Amino acid sequence: MRLLHTSDWHLGRSFHRESLISAQREFLEHLVTVVRERGVDAVLVAGDVYDRALPGLDAVELFDGVLHRLAELGVPTVFISGNHDSARRLGVAAGLIGQAGIHLRTDPGGVAEPVVLADEHGPVAVYGLPYLEPALTRERFGLAKGGHEQVLGAAMERVRQDLAGRPAGTRAVVLAHAFVVGGEASDSERDITVGGVAAVPSAVFDGAHYVALGHLHGCQTIAPHLRYSGSPLAYSFSETDHRKTMWLVDLAADGSVEAERVDCPVPRPLARLRGKLDELLGDERYERHTGSWVQATLTDPARPAKPMEQLRTRFPHTLQLLFEPEPTDGGPVESYASRVSGRTDLEVAEGFVRHVRPGTEAEPTEREWLRRAFEDVRRLDHQKQELPR
Repeated sequence: MRLLHTSDWHLGRSFHRESLISAQREFLEHLVTVVRERGVDAVLVAGDVYDRALPGLDAVELFDGVLHRLAELGVPTVFISGNHDSARRLGVAAGLIGQAGIHLRTDPGGVAEPVVLADEHGPVAVYGLPYLEPALTRERFGLAKGGHEQVLGAAMERVRQDLAGRPAGTRAVVLAHAFVVGGEASDSERDITVGGVAAVPSAVFDGAHYVALGHLHGCQTIAPHLRYSGSPLAYSFSETDHRKTMWLVDLAADGSVEAERVDCPVPRPLARLRGKLDELLGDERYERHTGSWVQATLTDPARPAKPMEQLRTRFPHTLQLLFEPEPTDGGPVESYASRVSGRTDLEVAEGFVRHVRPGTEAEPTEREWLRRAFEDVRRLDHQKQELPR
């Protein structure tokens, strides 16, 4: 069986205020072409269909259009909701849409109810695990406490129990939206961690023949049967070196997989330039970036006059301007953004405690209260997204 694995469309998202609707439309047209021309038997979309819980009309129209085109091709498609999606809104009319071969898996209670497909080698059970926010889903899995690892583990236990009752030789495919240990993040994913507890070991997915992962925006292989497709478009300059692709996965009779990367259209290349303003404006090395979306970091000791206007005379698509003066005799100048880069919300809060109480770390009780506070904020945010309007 040939599967096309994609994720993290983030329909409706912009890139530093540049609309990406036309680029997202081009990607979806490309996806449909790949499905038609490469003999795809099923499409797997591993979450973050939309960029926000209340997507704009243009994003909804893109989603509606691709659903119709996939249904017309008669190719089964399985979607799960991600942490950016409103699960309830994405899952509206799922039962009716499912009759057209478009399967929306947004309810945590349905993780053990697969979409059952078949090829000449027998059945393939496709299980959709939507993004499982621990604070909102623990009770549904009979857990009194625990983070992402425990919740996903409970969901996968239900999957394994269902699989055990199916005919011998049934192959299992799992879609999940999570941060798996070994994955490499970028700046454009929304943080789902509280003190690192969101990272889950790959062993959680034992029993699955292929795991189609979403959440991380870089295409990567955690194990031969466990992969991230990454986002089809770059959503931050941290993705400048990404090659944006989808996975074309051939699932053999014995459950083994072979995977090929299929390139996605690139609306405009990205470039991260660094140096003094005069160097960026005059050096011939940068000529190839005149048509790129540019992030420029100026290292001039003093901020130049009208730097953005000057940069855009050579790089008209400059979108982000940063200032990092070169070190002087007084020592290096480090920005706040660089100091907190790569830290979780909890780590930033603990750093603030050290700042206001020099030489004193947050006590265990304080750390627990901070952790609970961030978890409560995340839980309330998700509940707010799901409230009827």
